[in-house]
Amino acid sequence: MLQRIGDALKGQKWLAYLVLGALALVFAAWGAYGIVNLNFGGSDYAAEANGAKISLEEAHNRWVRQQTQWQQRLGGMEIPPELRKRFQDQMLEGMIGEALIAERTQSLGYRVSTEALREAVQQEPAFQVGGQFSPEAAKGVLAQAGISLADYERDLRTQARRAQLEGGIRASEFLTPAERARLAELEGQEREVRYLVLPVERFKSAAGVDAAAVQAYYKAHQAEYMTPESAHLEYAQLSLAALEAQVTASDADLRAAYEKAKGRLEVPEKRHARHILITGKDDAAALAQAEKVLAEAKAGKDFGELAQQYSQDPGSAHNGGDLGWAERSAFVAPFADALFGMKVGEIKGPVKTQFGYHIIRLDEIQAGKSKSFEEARSDLEAQIKRDRATDRFGEIQERLQTKASEPGADLKALAQEFSLQAGEMPTFVKGAGAPPLGLAPPLQELIFADPPLPNGRLGGPVLLGDDRLAIVKVLEHRKAQPKPLAEVRESIVAALTQSRATALALAAAKAARQKLEGGASFDAVAQELKVSAEPAHFVGRHDPSIPAPVREAVFAVPRPAGKPVFRELSLSDGGAALVEVTRVRTAAAHDEETQVTRARQEADRLGTDDASAYLEEMRRTADVRKNPKAFE
Repeated sequence: MLQRIGDALKGQKWLAYLVLGALALVFAAWGAYGIVNLNFGGSDYAAEANGAKISLEEAHNRWVRQQTQWQQRLGGMEIPPELRKRFQDQMLEGMIGEALIAERTQSLGYRVSTEALREAVQQEPAFQVGGQFSPEAAKGVLAQAGISLADYERDLRTQARRAQLEGGIRASEFLTPAERARLAELEGQEREVRYLVLPVERFKSAAGVDAAAVQAYYKAHQAEYMTPESAHLEYAQLSLAALEAQVTASDADLRAAYEKAKGRLEVPEKRHARHILITGKDDAAALAQAEKVLAEAKAGKDFGELAQQYSQDPGSAHNGGDLGWAERSAFVAPFADALFGMKVGEIKGPVKTQFGYHIIRLDEIQAGKSKSFEEARSDLEAQIKRDRATDRFGEIQERLQTKASEPGADLKALAQEFSLQAGEMPTFVKGAGAPPLGLAPPLQELIFADPPLPNGRLGGPVLLGDDRLAIVKVLEHRKAQPKPLAEVRESIVAALTQSRATALALAAAKAARQKLEGGASFDAVAQELKVSAEPAHFVGRHDPSIPAPVREAVFAVPRPAGKPVFRELSLSDGGAALVEVTRVRTAAAHDEETQVTRARQEADRLGTDDASAYLEEMRRTADVRKNPKAFE
């Protein structure tokens, strides 16, 4: 454990795990090891893991969904046989992982209640409309993803139980008092250091670079001097904003929407108040001061003058404590509860919040009311247009999905049919993209996949964001090519000169170190090298006052045992440094709360490692059989 703590220093609910994507990162690489038996004979299931069977139907249905996604990425083309086999095996390994987790958590007694499952479903953002759970939205999202409600709930239960299992493993990790003390000692350690820097510029004149060296460097580092892979595209894109601009809402539509939403179209009650805030490190003293000010206010002294004299709220004190008109949600709960329970002219306090003690006076009340049709009209119109445009956007996406994959599909014809904005991009760069489509990772995956989208074939539609999609046609693929030597010669000469000058600086630092170890003083060596060196001073592990490479070297050397320790090192920006470490001390310990928090963080890190190791071992020792004919 102590060794792991030392190693960590060198680098420096459970429902949150519920997602609709890949269920276990650890399981992605499982196919390479573990106990796997391919002797199935005439089996009617795709795989078996510790006795739990994955049916052919389950595997087939999952593959149909994933195959569609892969074909979309490949522009509608058939998946090559070698890729198909790899994708199928990866998918089956994921299902094996799910089965093993389900079997292990079930046998260990982990359970997920119906109430917890319902809460998780209702909290899924994709199933919400206007911040509220919508059964219709949930059905639509699952249908679009090709997932049945039963499958979704099963996966949700599996993930919830897995999160419970991992959470239990993480929670079992802790640091003993001795380990916590050692952690605090190591993190608080300081070392007395002197160092000098030999700048790279001083050695560049001696770092000659000839043509042969440039040529050799160019060949050895050709990967660093490549033009990026790119493609020449035609595209057609659709934006939600463009569809909204095409939508109209009649007066009848608006009035129907108003009647339907009338109960929600309310202007909340607002109150106009003043307050005086009293704070202080001594809670009792702050409370006594607040009670004194409250007594003065209730005795009739001008509230605004009291606020200017006593209030410690920088935002309102100068204005007599005036908070203006605000609704209940503008205030923290204790303040809001007090203010919205008062009568006009009433003074109340002290009211305690996380900010301190408040004395509050209510000046005016503006009652809540329902919005009239005219007041709500603009919001209703915007909502109707957005909803209709969203529906239309989804319809066009589905139709494009079908039409773009048909033989002979024409981009310009589809752009005209669906009123898409068409254009051409001479250079769409891998990893960088280009305007107006931007970086668009889904489009990057489509165009530069392995194999890439073939020239002349339509690809997409792909979502460029929440409100844009595009279809594309590749006119030309340009593979990454080495840049001509003449174009990069100057940068190669600079790199070689920097490298050789740094090596010379390091050699000079090494020679100087030998003099120091022979008894020469640090000041004498610095004077001989014609550089300055600051006086010795203590630095911590994260001290920003010295360069990071120097700081790392200072804490990498052994503790000085009666005499200084010296090290030379090259610097990341060129040149070299020479370091002297003379003493070690431990800074004053952090307060108890900080130490406890840090110990919990370290225990959580160790617990996460333990959980990963547990899952890997579970898969490694599992009895797994795969049906080689599962997808035939």
